[in-house]
Amino acid sequence: MTSLTTSRGQTPRTRTGVLAEALARPLADYYLVLVSTTLLLGLGVLMVLSSSSLYSVSLGNSPYSIAIKQAVFLVAGVPIAGWLSRRSERTLQSLAVWAFGLSLVLLLLTSLTPLGLDIKGHKNWLRLGPVQLQPSEFAKFALVLILARVVSAKRKVLDRPREILPAFLAFFLIIGLVLVGKDVGTAVVIAGLFMAVLWIVGIQGRLLMLMLVGAGLAFAGLIIASPNRMTRVFSFLGTSQDVGASQQPLSAIYGLASGGWWGVGLGASRQKWGALADGAQNDFVFAVLGEELGLVGVIAVILLFAVLTWAGFRIALKSQTLFLRTLAGGCTSWFALQALVNIGMVMRLLPVIGVPLPFISAGGSALLSAMMAVGVLLAAARAEPSAARALAERRGIRPPRVTTVVDGR
Repeated sequence: MTSLTTSRGQTPRTRTGVLAEALARPLADYYLVLVSTTLLLGLGVLMVLSSSSLYSVSLGNSPYSIAIKQAVFLVAGVPIAGWLSRRSERTLQSLAVWAFGLSLVLLLLTSLTPLGLDIKGHKNWLRLGPVQLQPSEFAKFALVLILARVVSAKRKVLDRPREILPAFLAFFLIIGLVLVGKDVGTAVVIAGLFMAVLWIVGIQGRLLMLMLVGAGLAFAGLIIASPNRMTRVFSFLGTSQDVGASQQPLSAIYGLASGGWWGVGLGASRQKWGALADGAQNDFVFAVLGEELGLVGVIAVILLFAVLTWAGFRIALKSQTLFLRTLAGGCTSWFALQALVNIGMVMRLLPVIGVPLPFISAGGSALLSAMMAVGVLLAAARAEPSAARALAERRGIRPPRVTTVVDGR
């Protein structure tokens, strides 16, 4: 059997070989994260513009008002993410303490002072002059940073759970203040993020199982204690007679089903005309995306999140320090978990719990926080050994070479 050869007698590279060679390049993970998030952010701006216009008009505002706010946060987030992507590990460790402290202050102001805004029974918004922020979104970023710092400092005693009590304390402070504001959706993501970090650093399986059971019981209690949450669960199970509770999930399914292969066209969604209420640009933006861009758009978004998740975990595996490994793994787990919960909710695979789709749903705080996490993920990618050497060579800095070693003299 003969094989195809080039004019020089060499076997041509297959597509698989070319892809493997590209992925082996020093900064491959860096560019995978950068490109996938850039595409998601660009698609997010388009979808917010398309899905929010009617709701903005219904409030008496310009049809572009929500999209403009989203664009402002996006523009603000680019330099912040760029700055974070060039910080050293030492700087990021110092930043962890400040970010965690500021996050606690903002959560306290939201939950315990008149500055907190109660919207739909959730007190998770903070008004600071003309700006409204959602501190619980920034708390996710702060929690990843402080957990990475704590487990890094305790890396030699991680087999003793009581030695990492500071990590549990940080988690309970954050999730406790979030639950004071009755934001159960964000609490679910934070709890999942915390357990993912513990799994990444190799905490005992029995402890993880115990925490999983405890978290399940705690959230079951929160659901039972709230008639509104119970109605959502019964609606998901198909046993609720409340038409209002099932309207948004059913409209989301109608939107996805009517999109077909190629969609009805950008801006032509029918479900955003009131059926999805104020969720068209937030929790149910994926339904509008599926209706307007079709199955092709849905698959494209899922693939982009898959690439981001894969690249993020590759960065974590290649990281040389526990701090960067935990940081990269924590941020990646956050994006993957939140995307899975949101998409599952829209597709009626999960109950409605009010979790936005990262990078795509409207919400300046969520967008800015996610971009900050991308910044530190890029910093971890730049710190990979091969990437660090390539960047040093670009700057004209060559690592020292050992020329002679004789018995240590």
